[in-house]
Amino acid sequence: MRQEAVMSGISDQPVKRSKWPVSSLAGPYGHPVHAVVVGWPIGAWLSAAVLDVVSFSGYEPAALARAATWLIGIGLVGALVAAATGVLDFLIVPRGTHAWRIALAHIGLNSTAFVVFLVDFLVRWGGPDERAAPTAAFVLTLVGVVVLAGGGWLGGELVFRYGVRVAEEHDQAVGYRHVSERRRAAHGPFAPGWEGFPPKV
Repeated sequence: MRQEAVMSGISDQPVKRSKWPVSSLAGPYGHPVHAVVVGWPIGAWLSAAVLDVVSFSGYEPAALARAATWLIGIGLVGALVAAATGVLDFLIVPRGTHAWRIALAHIGLNSTAFVVFLVDFLVRWGGPDERAAPTAAFVLTLVGVVVLAGGGWLGGELVFRYGVRVAEEHDQAVGYRHVSERRRAAHGPFAPGWEGFPPKV
């Protein structure tokens, strides 16, 4: 109950607006589109790295290298979509807050990863088709994955630690309230199944 009281006090502050979408394009309350589409570039770029590793083993190197090139291109398109939805969520984070600074770092790292994979794609596109990916392209892929992991870590901080675009503190408090307490709040002390009555003295 004390935690609920603290949360209810927080919900009156300006941070409350960071839980609601700035536009319907960002997704409804509690269901941000950005969290869904980020899996698109992440999955594509990680898969490209795996295909590169397999191609260096000697198994169908040319085919796997071409597939990795296409996956990196698909990831670039997905990253643009993810960035567009991410900017909509960033617009509602109060300026000057700790979450706002983390969001800036998140954007910076992900933008760097995008540039790395764009250069990676251009290097691959002009490379030979009869062997595995060029060494420079493979190194760029690994660097891009590492930078992307850092950006993803910060994104997790924003969503799972600070609740940006997730839920208001009041809704979170209700979700963690015990079922018996919710029955009592709705039906009074004689609610069916409530085991907390009579109260202990």
